[in-house]
Amino acid sequence: MDSTPAPEERGRKKSSLGRRVLLVTLSLAALVVVGGVAAVALYLGSLSSNYEESVNVLPEDQTFPDGDRPDSPTVEDEDGDESESDQLNILLLGSDAGGGSGEDENVPWLPDAARADSIMWVHVPHDRESVQIMSIMRDTWVPIAGQSEAKINASLSYDGPETAVATLENLIGVPIDHVAAVDMEGFQGLVEGMDGVTVNSPQSFTSQDGYHFEAGSQELTSSEALSFVRERQAFSDGDYTRVANHQAFMEGVLSGVLTPQNLSNPARVHDMVTGFTPHMTVDSELSESGYVADLGWEMRSVRAGDITSFTLPNNGIGTAGSESIVVADYDAFDEAGEAMREGTFEQYADQH
Repeated sequence: MDSTPAPEERGRKKSSLGRRVLLVTLSLAALVVVGGVAAVALYLGSLSSNYEESVNVLPEDQTFPDGDRPDSPTVEDEDGDESESDQLNILLLGSDAGGGSGEDENVPWLPDAARADSIMWVHVPHDRESVQIMSIMRDTWVPIAGQSEAKINASLSYDGPETAVATLENLIGVPIDHVAAVDMEGFQGLVEGMDGVTVNSPQSFTSQDGYHFEAGSQELTSSEALSFVRERQAFSDGDYTRVANHQAFMEGVLSGVLTPQNLSNPARVHDMVTGFTPHMTVDSELSESGYVADLGWEMRSVRAGDITSFTLPNNGIGTAGSESIVVADYDAFDEAGEAMREGTFEQYADQH
């Protein structure tokens, strides 16, 4: 018996596949390409194994801390009963030995990495209808779990990501469910696969390696994009503008990845996956394309406009000994954690 689908049935299946790719990719934008591109790869079939073979996987015994951790937030159902919330909290780390913190510490589980160059807390609410991305200034001076006080980015270089996870959990009081890290060189490969990225620069500046950026929207090549996210010496406020540039770049990447032109072009998707995933490290669960796809389906209603980016408030620039630091606002850490526990973090993000 011939089981080959009729032409019109094949057309319907292809259309359905396209819709699933778009839904999963849009919903996984929260993972800042980590999930989105992987989900596209999964549904293109042959790239699913490419993603799983190329992505770096964190050792399970070094991902999350042992011992006491914060309790998971709860939600109240219609009957007034409490149950564990399905919200997800993802620690997203960017690291760059080539032009970021300038620190010498080696992080062997992440290619080309030193201390954390950008720290983002990605929050996916219980209802899976929005995403909040909270940047934390890397020079924020805080107690490092199991160590003395230091800049929060130092937590990446102690004993694997478990120290970074423990440090942030201690400050916010909410458990982290997943960890994803990427070195900045990976974004260069991603932008090459996209044939450029459009960013909305907060201000005009010239980078140390000679690229000039105008305030407002502009198209960047891969080398320009890497210079854009690395630059900090050009700004009088140092990392404050740099963090804003990171957020502008991420928004540009998300908008670019999610275009129909990219999602409907298998060759371009292949280039994005193969150019990016070798520079990415995730926890063991996020390394499974099936888990990523399931998460994508749960988040199928999320669109780019449902994603909010902001920077956790702080108390400005100060000093600790001879070091220039960002002074932590511990009330802000507390308020962010309380909003997550109460299920109101979307409103908190909108206010900041």
